[in-house]
Amino acid sequence: MAPSRGSDPAAKLLSRADAVRWRRSAPGPVVFTNGVFDIMHRGHVAYLVAARAEGAALIVGVNTDASARRLAKGPDRPCNGERDRAYVLAALAPVDAVTLFDEDTPLELIAALEPDVLAKGADYRLQDIVGADLVSARGGRVVRVPLVEGFSTTGLIERLRRGAT
Repeated sequence: MAPSRGSDPAAKLLSRADAVRWRRSAPGPVVFTNGVFDIMHRGHVAYLVAARAEGAALIVGVNTDASARRLAKGPDRPCNGERDRAYVLAALAPVDAVTLFDEDTPLELIAALEPDVLAKGADYRLQDIVGADLVSARGGRVVRVPLVEGFSTTGLIERLRRGAT
């Protein structure tokens, strides 16, 4: 079971094997989402709150640094290291557990965790959501979470480079 919400965020950082064990003992529907979560902003928090509202627990898969670099978001990305990004996510109230994945997509992690709900941003078309077929085939739900307009890490970095806020 995931640690209590008032505990050290590091206790929510789980290896893949521990994440699978946690998932098997988690109460109620488990929601899974994933991403780089490089520089946390309001859009991320609103997204995680909405994802968590879809079930009784939320586990977040975070791209490792190598995996994030392969997404080609820019030569200097991610700005924050994988353990730091995971730690910040773990400190957020809606997040019950965090695990890293090094693959190009979270498909293997989704297959291992067998979440009841798969949440992804509404900017993804249903047919483009990795793992949607696996979750649906098991009787789970795929949810496209509306995004908060005007918030993105790429946009934030561009504004910082221009000296604007």
